[in-house]
Amino acid sequence: MRDKDFYDWGFFVIFVSLWLVLWIMIQAMTTGSVFVFVWSQAEAEATAQTISDWGWDVALEWQDGGRGSQAVKAAPPSVLVFDLEHKPSHSRATAEYLAQIKATRYIPMVFVGGSEDLRHKLRSQFPIASFVSQDELQATLDELRPK
Repeated sequence: MRDKDFYDWGFFVIFVSLWLVLWIMIQAMTTGSVFVFVWSQAEAEATAQTISDWGWDVALEWQDGGRGSQAVKAAPPSVLVFDLEHKPSHSRATAEYLAQIKATRYIPMVFVGGSEDLRHKLRSQFPIASFVSQDELQATLDELRPK
């Protein structure tokens, strides 16, 4: 009887281990990742924390669009978020660059804030991007979350 108990216990451990690995893989696939470009350190950290609280993995860049672009190319996220409140020209230039690269051109882009005039100009340049207020960001990211 002892051998049977050992095999039953071993089967249970293997089953639970495989289930745990599968659960972790599913969580990793459905969590989604966001790369945030906000050009103010305090604002970038606050935005990253908020998005992380919504269940996303977040990476951010607040100093150098080139460095951020290299990080995006190295590990493409599910969504790119660009701030239009602080240094909108930096966000536009970084988005232009990423839209030209084969590896990153199909990543959904979300532009947050900015003046109506600025959003109108950028809509013609990035017709499939989303333009939202800070209050609409969570709903937009939920729509873009990988299924």
